[in-house]
Amino acid sequence: MKILESISIGNLELKNRMVMAPMTRSRANDEGVINDLAVVYYKQRATAGLIISEAINISVQGKGMPNTPGLYADEQIAAWKKITDAVHDAGGKIFAQLSHAGRVAHSMNRDGILPVAPSAVSIKGQKAHTSNGQMDYETPSELTVSEIESIIEDYMRAGANALKAGFDGVELHAALGYLPNQFLIESSNLRSDEYGGTIENRMRFIVEVLKGLIAIVGIDKVGVKLSPAIPINNMFDDNQKEVYSQLFLALNKLPLAYVHLMEALFPLEDFPHFPQKPLYETGHLINIPIITNGGYNRDSAEAVVQENKAQLVSFGGLFLANPDLPRRFELNASLNEPDRATMYVGGDEKGYTDYPTLNAI
Repeated sequence: MKILESISIGNLELKNRMVMAPMTRSRANDEGVINDLAVVYYKQRATAGLIISEAINISVQGKGMPNTPGLYADEQIAAWKKITDAVHDAGGKIFAQLSHAGRVAHSMNRDGILPVAPSAVSIKGQKAHTSNGQMDYETPSELTVSEIESIIEDYMRAGANALKAGFDGVELHAALGYLPNQFLIESSNLRSDEYGGTIENRMRFIVEVLKGLIAIVGIDKVGVKLSPAIPINNMFDDNQKEVYSQLFLALNKLPLAYVHLMEALFPLEDFPHFPQKPLYETGHLINIPIITNGGYNRDSAEAVVQENKAQLVSFGGLFLANPDLPRRFELNASLNEPDRATMYVGGDEKGYTDYPTLNAI
């Protein structure tokens, strides 16, 4: 199977084309330090050609959900170093997904401090997950240009910390309505300065962050995750296809490791102006390696890499429930079903490190 063949991304040799997608697991303490059980969790899944970590907060300001890990304090870096060492000892590779939630947050999770965003526009029709249950989203504080520049510096600092923690590279989380996505899309960006208005201005934040990360982390060691067909967190743009087409062309000019491109996760009848199948409609515009994500199974993943529409495929729930997923694909073996009740609640090994491998069955 081609999905099981090795591939190089820059100077990084991956043993297969199967990527473990970033998945929030809420296993950090109130100080953003990930727990020791995560060492086992990630090491179990070092069978992937590449692991992309769960979203890691680049700063206190960037925190969205409770019990999510950070990469801005020494204790956090030390905890991640245990994980990267374990993954490397098991023959795996791992990137850190760097995250700033922007307005996808709540002051309840941030010591009473309001979230920030490109514009003072709140998320409607959804609830924020807080330590006190589900709550309405608040109107965020609009960022000044100097504050934007400080956040870019936070990303660069987090990139340097990722290297200290032993990560092989980093991925910018610019999908699913998080801060970089908020700058890109017109429904959340009402600015009229150099970070708003035209598509070129609205994609400026993403491009500047990526350039900053490349300068710190290195050429071919920075990826970016994008979600052109997912309106979650009120990501609506009347020119959605053109926005992402222009962004892809801009990304081609950067020495990136890959573009992590999410497919639609649900029907888009109400959004006909969205790309219905981003990989097939716009993937040809990207001339750097593509990781495709979105409900792939053994057969569909093999087909997409055979067609060379994407060079790698990432799996979320399947890797969560099947630490030995590449071996199961190789043997066409049955798969464990993920326990959705334990995905985001934190806790112990249940639904985290207790999924059986083929050898244990």
